[in-house]
Amino acid sequence: MANRLPTPDLKNLHAAFRTESTVMLEFANSLTTSQWNAPSKAAGWSIADMVGHIGSTAHNMYTPAGLKAARQPSLEVVNEDPVQVRRAWSRQQVMAELESATRTAARMLALVRHTPMRAVPMRLNELGSYPMALLVGGALVFDLHTHLRHDMTPALNLPTPPTDANRMRAVLDWMTAVLSNQTAKSPAPGIDAGLILTLTGPGGGAWWIDADGLATPGSRTPAARITAPAITFPDWGTQRSSWRDADVEIAGDTELAALYLNTVNVI
Repeated sequence: MANRLPTPDLKNLHAAFRTESTVMLEFANSLTTSQWNAPSKAAGWSIADMVGHIGSTAHNMYTPAGLKAARQPSLEVVNEDPVQVRRAWSRQQVMAELESATRTAARMLALVRHTPMRAVPMRLNELGSYPMALLVGGALVFDLHTHLRHDMTPALNLPTPPTDANRMRAVLDWMTAVLSNQTAKSPAPGIDAGLILTLTGPGGGAWWIDADGLATPGSRTPAARITAPAITFPDWGTQRSSWRDADVEIAGDTELAALYLNTVNVI
């Protein structure tokens, strides 16, 4: 499960969150009214809805209502209600919450990462439990990075904002933790033979995969190896696109690897 993975670099996670928050704020502030109201790549959500979703998610990280919401069975259902509420808000209100909530969450992470609280397990709906610091920082970096680059800028035909190794590492810290829990909860048949997932390029790494989730590869020999650029994982790893259409290479037991890849859907 997620606790087999190495402890994330919390200093990097905090810095990545602050940087991605700034990038999102600058992007959202730059939009015209028509861009603000335009549809995003997420079905049924506008660009404004995306901004409202990120602000409400950051707000939930430090409020009793957010802790209660995290105990509900479905994350996607929990995400929908705050978006509906914020559709009645002005753009100024949505932006004010985004700025305030991300700033407060960053301060919380800065404090928590230096205390034993960083390791306290916190539940996130059906995705399982995660150490507090990873949940606060990782989930928000992932949301900011992925929504901006895969749901918002493509919908507006705008250039994809650049990223870097440190931010990609933070995104992958979260995605692999979630994937580890998901894999352990519903192991693909035959997965105990072992896979190695290698994500190449800035922020990348390698992970052993079996019925208990993800772990450091070590010296074990896998039944199959899966290799792809790290920068593409937030797209096909969330089923925004098919891994079959991405630059994903498989070696070894291709049937087992394909069976597993068909299940990968980090939310």
